[in-house]
Amino acid sequence: MLIDFHTHTTASDGALSPEQLVDRARSRGIRLFAITDHDTVAGYRAAAAHYSPCEGEMSLLAGLEFSCVWSGATIHVVGLGVDCAHPVLEQGVARLAAARVDRGRVIAERLAKLGFPGALEGARLEAGDSQLGRPHFAAWMVEQGYVADVGTAFDRYLGRGKPGDVKAFWPTLAEVTGWIVAAGGVAVLAHPLKYKLTRSKLQRLVADFKEAGGEAVEVVNGRQTPEQTRQLCRLALECSLEVSLGSDFHRDSPWGPELGVELRHLGSLRGVWERWLPAIRSPGDAL
Repeated sequence: MLIDFHTHTTASDGALSPEQLVDRARSRGIRLFAITDHDTVAGYRAAAAHYSPCEGEMSLLAGLEFSCVWSGATIHVVGLGVDCAHPVLEQGVARLAAARVDRGRVIAERLAKLGFPGALEGARLEAGDSQLGRPHFAAWMVEQGYVADVGTAFDRYLGRGKPGDVKAFWPTLAEVTGWIVAAGGVAVLAHPLKYKLTRSKLQRLVADFKEAGGEAVEVVNGRQTPEQTRQLCRLALECSLEVSLGSDFHRDSPWGPELGVELRHLGSLRGVWERWLPAIRSPGDAL
């Protein structure tokens, strides 16, 4: 059985429209599917308007991936099964939209000092109706001939520790987790190993996340090694958290993941998907 609780569309930084992505998921036979665009539910809303499942077909969950700050690091929290119309969530989404515009101005100012004027206007044109993000600045730099490709733009100017890596505008981990919980959703700590934290700092992150109302940790995200999956499963077990699975799909790529993740045998761990498919787990499963 395939599920996928972490995907992106053109509403944020994905390459496929919400309609294209949900059609792709259905064609792959995915049973449970969530669109989790960065800081917006626009992708889910468009997909839900397009997709009318028949009985026994794929179920589409409302979701999004919030950006936030914890201990000076940018962290991502996925919200699953949220009420998109809840006023707390709507206020949070509006706050993040404003934060992205403010951050975009700072990124553009820093790029201008490096000899790349006009970045904000160019990135906005690249973004269109999507949430403004660093990939749009990268695409603009490629289009202008400043760099050869998006990867180079991130390596030199926009990636971690580079001038375009601006964190100050994000809300805190506790705030975004609270928004998800208030909207009736499940808060999932996204790709914990991508933050490159020490083991002790990762444990502190998970403890703070749980204290704020977080309930699950992503143990599969895109392409990762079996040992990384086991490490995250141990972390979830130690912290008594549920687990989630996702491809983190953005676009077709020979190096990127396909849509859909096979359900794993989890032993004593509980999958967050059991809230929507309560009968799929067998008590005798072993990791």
